[in-house]
Amino acid sequence: MRRLKSLFMTLGKYPTSIIALVIIMVLLTVSIVTVITIPYSEARRLWSTSSQAWEDYPKRAEPVWTNWFRGGGSKLPPTIIRSTKDVEPLSVESLGSAGVAKETITEIVFDFPYRVHPSELGLTFDAVFETSAPFARITWITPDGREYQVYDSAIYKRRHSLSSDQPLQRALGTFPLLGLFSSPDETLRELSYETATTPQQGTYTLRVLARTFEAESTLDVKLIVYGRVSGIAGTDHMRRGLIIGLLWGTPIALMFGLLAAVGSTMVTFIIAAIGVWFGGWVDSVIQRITEVNLMLPLLPILVMLGIFYTPNIITILGVVILLNIFSTAIKTYRALFMQVKNSPYIEAARAYGAGGFRIIFRYMIPKVAPILIPAFVTLTPGYVFLEAALAFLGVGDISLPTWGKILNNANTEGALFQGQFYWVLEPAFMLLITGLAFAMLGFALDRIFNPRLRGI
Repeated sequence: MRRLKSLFMTLGKYPTSIIALVIIMVLLTVSIVTVITIPYSEARRLWSTSSQAWEDYPKRAEPVWTNWFRGGGSKLPPTIIRSTKDVEPLSVESLGSAGVAKETITEIVFDFPYRVHPSELGLTFDAVFETSAPFARITWITPDGREYQVYDSAIYKRRHSLSSDQPLQRALGTFPLLGLFSSPDETLRELSYETATTPQQGTYTLRVLARTFEAESTLDVKLIVYGRVSGIAGTDHMRRGLIIGLLWGTPIALMFGLLAAVGSTMVTFIIAAIGVWFGGWVDSVIQRITEVNLMLPLLPILVMLGIFYTPNIITILGVVILLNIFSTAIKTYRALFMQVKNSPYIEAARAYGAGGFRIIFRYMIPKVAPILIPAFVTLTPGYVFLEAALAFLGVGDISLPTWGKILNNANTEGALFQGQFYWVLEPAFMLLITGLAFAMLGFALDRIFNPRLRGI
């Protein structure tokens, strides 16, 4: 405890180490909170391409905070959701003498004060029936009183896209998204995305006439005006909130980086000590294996593993540790242990009959062990970037939402070419801040544990 207190007091002399510790503590806190609040199974479900959890979210939407940097007239619209469940019907009438069938008229309204068109328009139907499907006639009413019939059919599906409705497009003579938000002085058949000005601002109304033909049958309609900003981190091409990938990418990156750094360094350290103590053919074999391993390219081997197999994160971690055991560090540790081997206290241990492994683990390794602390820290960002690189190349664990996977999706979907910089900058920032924090802390620890660097 006294040594730990002394270590933190020494670290306090280096301002960069304090900043690094704060960043690392924040990352660890985010990791713990994420794992607790969003369990692994839930994260996989949310990140699945078939998940319906994001169906009410817009595609490729920027983060909501980007509106802070825009003027009032250029703010992008958020998603607007209105449902007939939330309002009282204007009228309910029975149809026929039996009184089973009925007609309900409901109006839902929303304000649209933005000068930028929404990205999509959609309807979601919640129909309950046994044999006779409900019928819906839906009318769109603009702020100036124009009416357009946008849906007139029995309900056999759950979702309907108004913005890609071909019959509606033919009826309007232009794209539904432009026609339904057009100003009264615009000619619909001349509208296009090149000639359209700003959408009409004001209060829009959706009138829903619903007919049900069974006693227990019901129909609720939800209108979704998909915006162009959504959530704290925006969305991707699958409507998924990038915040899930950014949050879950934090524990995955730290777990992978720390386990790979600690695992490979510890095993390398022990093998170097064993080779130095026993010498002879044992040391020669270790050195030859190291020299061969140094010639093997790590990244191509991992890429081949991902091509021929479907690896999970544990498999990748094991291969990374295995390939990094016999690294250049083994020669550095060998030089240190060569000096320790000839120390007087080692000769004393030999004299009273201590065995080889007792000397290795009781006297040699503890003597040099302090240099492992900065080694763990400085090696961690390299493995974090390695995992991100594998995911970016598409050979990582495809079931996990990680920073590298977000970058891979952004690259595949051409995010930068379409001006969606947030999609790339957010995971890149997380990688940068993680690497910077561990690098600053590692350098400070190196100056503490390595006397030769204290004067720098």
